[in-house]
Amino acid sequence: MVSQSLASDSVIGVSDDRTKETVDDSTRADSPCDAPHPVTSSVTLMNRIKSQLAQDARLGDDLVLRPHPLLVAITREDLMVVLAPAAVWDRARELLKPFTARVVEGTAMLILLGTPSDVDVDEAIRRGLASIVSSSPSLDEVFLAATRAFELIETKGSAKRQGKRLRRYRYESGELVTIARAMTTERDVSKLLAIILEKSRFVTGADAGSIYVVENETGDEPTLRFKLSQNESVNYDSREFVMPISTQSIAGSAALGKHPINIVDAYDISPRAPYGFDRRFDEKIGYRTKSILTVPLISQRDEVIGVIQLINKKKDSEAKLRSQDDIDEQVVPFDERSEELLGMVAAQAGASLENAMLYDEIRKLFEGFVKASVEAIESRDPTTSGHSRRVADLTVELAKVVSVATCGPYGTTRFTSEDLRELEYASLLHDFGKIGVREKVLVKAHKLYEEKIELIRSRFDFIAQSVETDILRRKLAALERGAQKSELAKLDTEFLERQAELEASWQAILGANEPTVLAAGDFARIEQLAKSTYVDLRGASKFFLDADEAIALSVKRGTLTPNEYEEITTHVVHTFRFLSTIPWGKAFRRVPQIAGAHHERLNGTGYPNRLSADEIPVQSKMMSIADIFDALTASDRPYKKALPVERAIDILEFGVKDQHLDGDLVRTFREARVWERGAKARAT
Repeated sequence: MVSQSLASDSVIGVSDDRTKETVDDSTRADSPCDAPHPVTSSVTLMNRIKSQLAQDARLGDDLVLRPHPLLVAITREDLMVVLAPAAVWDRARELLKPFTARVVEGTAMLILLGTPSDVDVDEAIRRGLASIVSSSPSLDEVFLAATRAFELIETKGSAKRQGKRLRRYRYESGELVTIARAMTTERDVSKLLAIILEKSRFVTGADAGSIYVVENETGDEPTLRFKLSQNESVNYDSREFVMPISTQSIAGSAALGKHPINIVDAYDISPRAPYGFDRRFDEKIGYRTKSILTVPLISQRDEVIGVIQLINKKKDSEAKLRSQDDIDEQVVPFDERSEELLGMVAAQAGASLENAMLYDEIRKLFEGFVKASVEAIESRDPTTSGHSRRVADLTVELAKVVSVATCGPYGTTRFTSEDLRELEYASLLHDFGKIGVREKVLVKAHKLYEEKIELIRSRFDFIAQSVETDILRRKLAALERGAQKSELAKLDTEFLERQAELEASWQAILGANEPTVLAAGDFARIEQLAKSTYVDLRGASKFFLDADEAIALSVKRGTLTPNEYEEITTHVVHTFRFLSTIPWGKAFRRVPQIAGAHHERLNGTGYPNRLSADEIPVQSKMMSIADIFDALTASDRPYKKALPVERAIDILEFGVKDQHLDGDLVRTFREARVWERGAKARAT
């Protein structure tokens, strides 16, 4: 009790003689021995006032106390008014020190009997002075002063509480705005759920909490997936799990009912409630769940999409709940204001979560479209299956390395997560334009198409048959005129020589048809065959190889003729045109430009637009390196053998010397061993 603390020996134990010395020591020698002492008079006055107040029915349940012979205190619940003679203010103010804390708190005030000799009114008010009455006041005067003092205390207290509530309201409003901003800017569902739970705990002072998401991907009965938990006092590992939405669980009941559930003590739930609480998890992690507030997250379409469950509201948000004593001292039920705040957060969280889920669905849909597009491209050319994915991994990993560089031409280049996603999409679709290229050109493994080589084979078979027919005709004519055996032997030798020559020519064609570098001798042999003639069945003179066949077999490197190579290069134009028809949005708007420039060269000799070094996006420069590297090292190309990494890097270096590739990016690619990072990215 306050009265007991005020009645300590240090205050009440002061004797009348000591009080005389303290209050009026200077007047003792000069006062007439038969005159009443001032202190004695003050004590007598305070005796009278105490006695009158104790008998005054108007005070009702108020208590009248005597903390000191010179003081009278009136208490009303947790409020107090102290009466003291003016002499106490002048010369014994230390008697008022026990009340200082209460004055500061605004729960006590002082009434002086009589006017002090020297009083600073402003200072006195700050020290809790409520009023000054006459030095020998009547009961009514004391009662009126005390009543006004209590009213003043209550008014100040009310204003203080109102101010505190106003400050709290402003603080909470500011926090709600901050929370709303944080929720609306986060698009990653997992990160958003963590923000929602953290902010919900923050505004309500909850020690722990968990969050659930409604799932219904299969079209069957929806379920609740436990996504994550947070606990300020206990560390433990939590894993996702799925449970049915039913009234048997607190979260399920909140979801089905679309209303909050506020539980004062989880261990004392009413037996009439359809749900209960399983203590086994508490026992496992050494925790005590007491107060619980569970609120559903409702979408803008009035559908429950999740549930927030908060645990153990604390008096002191910084306190840790390590023991049962901590629980008993700190944990309180979630009050009405907590429900209001969580309701506001949950409303915003529901909208934000719905938007994030929709964004995630759109992202998955879009990624599915990109994946399907890549599969459509590679299905036309199975020999390059996986090329687009590998190029994307290499390009993105190179961009990550460049993004952390602190020096060099790209020391200030940085790529955000959205930039990397944009680069990934551009890399995956960099060859999409090949869908506009004839399939036989795409998959051309030899210089001549299969039907062409078969036509030449048939032609050579006809030539061989014609040679044999010619020799037999000439032998028959020789026999008819009685030719010598030597003449017939010469004809047989000629036949064998011409057959051998035809076979050698055919082998030269087969050798030239391979996608290897054509030797000078082979080139001359093809040129000779293109000029050699035979006579067809109609008697017309024909070339062993027509012009298109000779051009194809004369290709010095690879399998494509100049016209076919030009057709292949148009795939970049098709890629740009196709990708430009897609509404990529602000975040991915550069995908067409990045993908459409991956065959440009720094010296302006690339295609399709012959861009200069400054005009080529850095993302396209990185993609060029990745594209060439994978084409060189891939083992799935029928027209070439895979090169070792060291040889592929050497070729990239030659590209730098020829001013085709960016030297700084090639150096970064080599030093960071980006191909190993790309392999790890695919493995994960």
